[in-house]
Amino acid sequence: MLAGRRILLIIGGGIAGYKVLETIRRLKDAGASVTPVMTRAAEEFVTPLSVAALAGSRVYRNLFDLTDEAEMGHIELSRAADLVVVAPATADLMAKMAGGHADDLASTLLLATDKRVLAAPAMNVRMWDHPATRRNLSVLRGDGVLVVGPDEGPMACGEFGFGRMAEPEAIVAAVSAALAEGKLRGRHVLVTSGPTHEPIDPVRYIANRSSGAQGAALAAALRDLGARVTFVTGPASVPPPQGVTVIPVQTAREMEAAVRAALPADAAVFAAAVADWRVEDARDAKIKKDGSGRPPVLSLSENPDILKAVAGMRDGRPRLVVGFAAETGDVLAQATAKRQRKGCDWIVANDVSPETGIMGGSENAVTLITPDGAEAWPRMSKQAVARRLADRIALALGEPA
Repeated sequence: MLAGRRILLIIGGGIAGYKVLETIRRLKDAGASVTPVMTRAAEEFVTPLSVAALAGSRVYRNLFDLTDEAEMGHIELSRAADLVVVAPATADLMAKMAGGHADDLASTLLLATDKRVLAAPAMNVRMWDHPATRRNLSVLRGDGVLVVGPDEGPMACGEFGFGRMAEPEAIVAAVSAALAEGKLRGRHVLVTSGPTHEPIDPVRYIANRSSGAQGAALAAALRDLGARVTFVTGPASVPPPQGVTVIPVQTAREMEAAVRAALPADAAVFAAAVADWRVEDARDAKIKKDGSGRPPVLSLSENPDILKAVAGMRDGRPRLVVGFAAETGDVLAQATAKRQRKGCDWIVANDVSPETGIMGGSENAVTLITPDGAEAWPRMSKQAVARRLADRIALALGEPA
């Protein structure tokens, strides 16, 4: 899978460093060679001896080691690898990367490299949510840095939330995706998926039955063709694929903001089942029955039309904009009209009437509608639909410039 690939692994200082040892083992088992670099803080959590033993390579630690400068130098070290991986990417390391600092070996290598960089963030949930970290993350993504994780869960500090470093298997999958030699290598594809949840009060919301399975399968298929995939997902029941940049959202407005932040992209595929409406005056406290027998009155507002907004962009519009149309009536006519109304290039239409079992099921039967006409595909697994659509996207985009 990674035979002959050279990974420069920069290890930051955090409790998640213990996962790096298993990550190194998995990378080696996949055939990669690993050259480790440790920050001083990293040595507080894992020992250079353990890292060196698993990597089968010496550990680089000091920017001012004259022997290293004579034999290799930080410039050559930064460019000898096929991919630079930062794990754990602490808040401090991310800030240095975003600011272009170079005050130790790790940050100097990151500034000097001409290779792609994959970061696996790991930090306390409050640090992850801090505006400074969010700004730094946006800068890094804009600079083309790939991101895997973080995951949600309990932390060593006793808190719970996003900030746990991705598991070793997810990092290895992201490495494989970053080094893939597929037809979409060098391309950035944005995919939205899942439902949105529009709150009524703290315990109730408006949603739909979308599982997110088709969007997740498509993101995986695009990844397997070598694309850098940004996956903006609502609260789906199907987990996101590994090896893609996952941006979790809840509401339509959050999804719109995440989509805009993820652009530019070569292609954008809008597979999410976004709620058409939101409650205008969502309550801060749970709505209770008052004994009158009268239900509460909910005032609804239209949600933003994300597909139409992106398809109609004058500057920075993706070359290919693909929408999905889940219909229950005259599917072909409604989807064809939707393509014209939204201004997108393609529409992937399907019949989600209850008797089809498609909404939330494992199979799909779609019709691809393009300016050239409608092409009905046979019923097949959602993974097969995803692979076929990913191939068509690759064909439409052609070879990278």
